[in-house]
This record gives sequence, C-alpha cells and structure tokens, in this order.
Amino acid sequence: MARENIFNFSAGPSVMPLPALESARQQLPDYKGSGISVMEMSHRSKLFQDIFDSTKLSLKELMGVPDTHDILFLQGGATLQFAAIPMNLIEDGCADYAVTGNFSKKAAVEAEKYGRVNIAGDSSATGFDRIPGQEELKFTEGAKYFYYCGNNTVYGTEWQYVPETSAPLVCDMSSDILSYPVDVSRFGLIYAGAQKNMAPAGLTVVIVDKALLGRELPFTPQVMSYKVLSEHDSMLNTPPCWCIYMLGLTLDWIREQGGVKAMDALRRERASLLYDFLDNSRVFKAHALPGSRSFMNVTFSTGDAELDAEFIKGGAAIGLLNLKGHKVAGGMRASIYNAMPPEGVQRLVNYMKEFELSHV
Repeated sequence: MARENIFNFSAGPSVMPLPALESARQQLPDYKGSGISVMEMSHRSKLFQDIFDSTKLSLKELMGVPDTHDILFLQGGATLQFAAIPMNLIEDGCADYAVTGNFSKKAAVEAEKYGRVNIAGDSSATGFDRIPGQEELKFTEGAKYFYYCGNNTVYGTEWQYVPETSAPLVCDMSSDILSYPVDVSRFGLIYAGAQKNMAPAGLTVVIVDKALLGRELPFTPQVMSYKVLSEHDSMLNTPPCWCIYMLGLTLDWIREQGGVKAMDALRRERASLLYDFLDNSRVFKAHALPGSRSFMNVTFSTGDAELDAEFIKGGAAIGLLNLKGHKVAGGMRASIYNAMPPEGVQRLVNYMKEFELSHV
C-alpha cells in the first residue's frame, strides 16, 4: 500500500513530517555537496557543528527558551531521565510526584532509589482517567522539585494547566512538546524523548534552568550530570547525530507551518473530530474524562476485547495502522501528533462510523 494511503497512529516511534523525510532522503548519501552523509560525519567536524548549532537555535526560538535555560541533546530515552532527574536535583531532600499514568508511576518508583518521594497526586484509583486539579495536589514544604508527566500516552490524559508550586517544576513533555505554546521560564526542567513529536528514536531533549546545575549526588555518572553535559554542550561523548539532524528538519517544517501556535490549532482540530464522534457513539467509548483529555493520544474501546481486535484488524486492512492500545490499558489508541494531517483523523472517524453502523 502506497504511503499516501497510509495513516500511522503509532504512539512512538511515530509519524514524521513527509517534507522532513524527503529532505533527508535527498541528502542521505551526500549532505549539501560535502560528499558524505550526516551518518558518516564526525561529531567534532564543522559540518556537524553547524547542524547542531542551527538545530539548537531553532528549538530555542520555536519554544521561546530563555537565556536562563540550557538545551541538551542526550541519549538514553525518557526512561534514563527517571533516574537522572533525582540524581541531579533531589540532593538530600524530598521530591513531589504526581502519578497520573504509566510513565509517571515508573518515574516515581525510580526516584525512590535516590531520595524521599511524596506522591502529591494520584489518579490510579479511577484507572488514570483524569488529571487531579490544583486543589487536590498535596505538596511537601521544601520539596526540591515537583514532577509530572504533561501528557499520558497510555491512558490518553493531558494536563490542561501548569501546576502552581513553590518548588521547581519538572515536566515530562515527551508526547506533547511543540504542540502548544509553553512558558519555559516557569519550569526548572523539561525533557522529552524525541520519537513522538520531534525526531526518530534515540534523542532525548532536556531543557534545564542553569540555576539547578551542579546539585548532583556524588555518585552521579558524568554522562548523567546535567552540569557536566551542559559544560560540554551535549558532546561529552558522541551525541545522536542523525536524530539531531532530523530534529532540525522537523523544526524547519513546524516553522513553515506557522510555528507552535499553528500546531496548537491543528491539535485542537484533530482531537475535536475524534472526541465529538466518541461522545455520541453507540459502540465506542473514550477512556479519559472531559477536562483531562489528551490532544495527542485518544484512547477508546468498545468494551469487548474481541470487537476491539476486529476493529484494529479492519483498520489496518485499509491503511489505518497501529490503533492497538498499550498492553497495560488495552482497547484502542489513536496517536495524533503534529505530523498527523486532519485528513488522517477524518479517515479514522469515517471508518469508526462504518464499523458502528455494522455492529448496532
């Protein structure tokens, strides 16, 4: 089946902008007349340094990252940051965590190895179908930071507000970064695995307030020390060169579409198409409650595992790929990141309508 007939709803690695892929294809064997591929470049060369610098500047401009913060291009995925964050920030104190999904729960468990963790909010009792309100959060006086996952890919919930707390905010934005404007100055640290909204798997972006550098626990490996990584401008060791290059191409595409504000308008359009149908469906039901629903990952089911499997199989047959939900949640999940065109969501809704008519 040709690419133009395929819509990839994978939660990650996920769909990428076609213009970025086409640019990479054209330059794959010979980058701008250099005679070599980006895959072959020394990360110490001027050729790659120019790619690195322009990508970092593009991200800084698109997200409005202030000079008080540094941007790091790292490896190890978001999972490595579950340990790196407490190693660098918890010192000999306590950290507050909001557990609103699969990955924030894992992050909290990992942080307990390095210091005291207070669960400031927890939505597990209702199957992670909602985000706790500000008034529900129970903060610790003197906490070194407050951690939350902005968008929960497994259960399809998303924070619709930025929590108010006196501690530095630490946010996992892996699955909604660059999809809406963010006041970066409000955060002590933002991080994101690139494979959902930015680039291929292998790159992790960390945006950290420079005032937080140098607080790492004494046993922190240098490759996980934000201070050391910042001092070496992310080049303590060989960075994920190809992924950084692909991030640059994706950022070019976002800028051409109108920037992050344009991405925000698109995410609202795509999500409205799906949720409007789900809220009136006689067969499908959305998992997340209104007010907590993700704009990036729409989770739903029929309530019947066999019927869910039939729906997923039928979708794949007509080019609607990777609609199966996460293994811990079941059901279906449509991941509708920046690069997913509204036409893809409309095709999915049309299929859901046809499926419903044949099963009621």
